[in-house]
Amino acid sequence: MEFKPKSLRQRALDYLGKREYSYFELTQKLKPFAEESDDISVILDDFKKRGWLSDARFTEQLVHARQSKFGSARVANELREKGVADDLIADAVEEVKVNELDFAREVCRKKFKASPSSREDWAKQARFLQSRGFGFDVIKKVLNEKSINESAND
Repeated sequence: MEFKPKSLRQRALDYLGKREYSYFELTQKLKPFAEESDDISVILDDFKKRGWLSDARFTEQLVHARQSKFGSARVANELREKGVADDLIADAVEEVKVNELDFAREVCRKKFKASPSSREDWAKQARFLQSRGFGFDVIKKVLNEKSINESAND
């Protein structure tokens, strides 16, 4: 029995069968398997026309998966790395910002059981939230609310 390598088209379909990919990301995945005669863009443009490959759908899926754990800056950065267009990134950031404060509260509550009791604690929690891509305005609201709520409960 002779082994026949997968065509580039079949390989692309296999990737898309597992999850959504951006055009750029799928191009990068296919490059190692392409030969000089292969034209990846022709295959992917055909997939776009057929509706099998969509940067908008990829963006929507990534936002849905990331927004409860990460802030708008982190989501935007990840989309930029995946080669998504700026207009789609802007729409995604707006969508994430709608519930960003609530998600930041939840992320902070899960990681830190108590509110910051010192400047060092406040800075530590702020750095953590910042590493998750939350903006400083959101971080200040979350940590200051947490301090007020804790002292009101005493």
